[in-house]
Amino acid sequence: MNTMRATRLLALSAALVFSQSCKSFLDKDPIGTITQGNLFNDPTNAVQAINGVYDVASWDQGPKFGVGDYVGQTYEWMFGDVMTDDAEKGSTPSDFTPLTELKTWTMTPANSPLTTLWVHSFTGIARANTVLNNIDAGTIDAALKTRLKGEAYFLRGYFYFNLVKSFGGVPLFSQPVLPGESASVKRASIAETYAFIESDWKNAATMLPEKSGYASGDLGRATKGAANGYLARIYMYQLGTDNTNKHTWQEVYDLTSTIITSNQYSLYPNYAAIHQDIGENSSESLFEIQFGTNNDTYGPISIGTTNNVFQNNRKTFGYGFNNPTTSLVNEFEANDPRKEVTLIKDGDVVLGVKNVVDPSENATGYLSRKVAIVPPAAVQSGPQNIRKMRYSDILLMKAEAAAQLSKPSEAIALVNQVRARARVSTRPPGTTVGSTAYDAANTPAGTLPDLNASLTGQALLNAIWHERRVEFAEESLRFWDLVRTGRYFGVLPAAVAARAQTHSITAGVVNPIPLLPIELNDAQTWGLPQNPGF
Repeated sequence: MNTMRATRLLALSAALVFSQSCKSFLDKDPIGTITQGNLFNDPTNAVQAINGVYDVASWDQGPKFGVGDYVGQTYEWMFGDVMTDDAEKGSTPSDFTPLTELKTWTMTPANSPLTTLWVHSFTGIARANTVLNNIDAGTIDAALKTRLKGEAYFLRGYFYFNLVKSFGGVPLFSQPVLPGESASVKRASIAETYAFIESDWKNAATMLPEKSGYASGDLGRATKGAANGYLARIYMYQLGTDNTNKHTWQEVYDLTSTIITSNQYSLYPNYAAIHQDIGENSSESLFEIQFGTNNDTYGPISIGTTNNVFQNNRKTFGYGFNNPTTSLVNEFEANDPRKEVTLIKDGDVVLGVKNVVDPSENATGYLSRKVAIVPPAAVQSGPQNIRKMRYSDILLMKAEAAAQLSKPSEAIALVNQVRARARVSTRPPGTTVGSTAYDAANTPAGTLPDLNASLTGQALLNAIWHERRVEFAEESLRFWDLVRTGRYFGVLPAAVAARAQTHSITAGVVNPIPLLPIELNDAQTWGLPQNPGF
């Protein structure tokens, strides 16, 4: 075994780097010299340990497993949006060709966004395991110990969920793995991986406080509601893909009902403000990745993200990727205020600045307005949090469960809550040159009417899926929604669909599951069977 492979396996076992992270609850300085043996005897150091796990969730690039070779950018929109009918790669045709490979299903195991997704996920898992394997021996307060364990369980499940959706079953690490044991690493099945994640999130739900249980400085940490929300999401995904674990829509219905009746969340009154500073960690937020801003740019040293610069207009401060498609534009109903909040077209004024969309560096004529921000001091260090789960998703998950359980009236009422909020949205901020104000939308009467009370069956499901598409446009959920509902291949060009099908699991599943290739070095080092067609 070469040195790099040994180092990377060791990193899986013991990686725990105390690096800065985001917002006030992560702004702690390391105190003295610490070891795993004494880490959890001091509350400040114990909190730093879990902050190190959150830190990895914010990485979009950086060193493999915290050491060694550098890996490039990866973002969830590269899969959730670009690999669907909602977005094209964007930018100039030759820029960042690994995205073209993802879009056209011509990727190889050396695809850089996939490599980064793989290695960063396992880095986060290793850090979570450092907490879970050492915290019980610590002498910190029992209540804090329980909460930190809950956060570690939640985050380990979060990293594994990102892996299983993309790669299928993966090795399940809960204890250190030494380099000499690499040959014994086994690839779990998809169902086994899901069961492992479910166990983590169930543990998290019993250990974590509700959102209101945190002090203001800790806002943004994992909560009971986030754990239950992700459990509902993972059940829904299994129901439409590999349901070996035999989940039911009743489970989704019950979990989402628990979140709703907790009275911890509500729809943010103005849809146009959800992705602005004022909407961060708002009443609608179940979970979002926290960012700040400083003068550092690329890599984990930054407390900001390159997410914004990658998607913003090349004529302002961006690289111009992830261009919304005409198909997505046409999905919005007439006068839906969410359309302008989601999209930028040529000549639009965005945050007070007129935008020119140049067709030589844009694939569709559109950009995402949800990631448009005022240029930060270092443009590769955007401070905008990335929303991962919103309360409107809980409402629409429950609506879909209710529809599947032959409760159409309840499903319709839930969808109508989302539509009612949307129709009273303002215009996005800064639609007048030199202003960042929220101008009135002056939405015509009759816009976004309530769903027809007689909707049932497939027509009702179609209405819910439509609502999901426009409500969460450019929020990286489209790919997973298409796969779990069996519609993915039907929205792709024929040649792309054919290639995607050659990389899919089709036996023993509810709908075919397209899978991405496993990172080449680890597939070889651990002796893991590669995914279909790679």
